[in-house]
This record gives sequence, structure tokens and C-alpha cells, in this order.
Amino acid sequence: MIKMWKVLIWMGTLLIMIGIIAMILEKIKIFPLPGDIVIKKGNFVIIIPITSMILFSLVLTLMLNLIFKR
Repeated sequence: MIKMWKVLIWMGTLLIMIGIIAMILEKIKIFPLPGDIVIKKGNFVIIIPITSMILFSLVLTLMLNLIFKR
């Protein structure tokens, strides 16, 4: 059985890595990608990241397949 402290350490490390990646991507300004829906009306902005989520899903699938390849 996996010890709970190991799971918590890995989850914390993953959250830190996601935060660092988000900060880097925010400075690069590559989002929103073409295909993402951006609606701006006055003080209201809504972003529907369709293309971004497809790209994120592909990258995550490739990474997990490489990690858990048997």
C-alpha cells in the first residue's frame, strides 16, 4: 500500500510544477490560441479555451504514455 505522505508529496510537487508552468506561459503570451473563443462585452470577458484544451490533452496523453509505458 502506498503511504499517504508519499502521495501528498507528489501531489504538492505536481501543483508547484503546474504553477511554475502557468507563470511562464502567462509571460510568453501565446494564449488564447486561434480557435479559442473570447467574448468581450464592457467589463465582462469570457474565454472558452477549446483549442488550448485539445493541445493540453494531447501533451498530457503523450507524457502519461511515456511515463506508464509497459
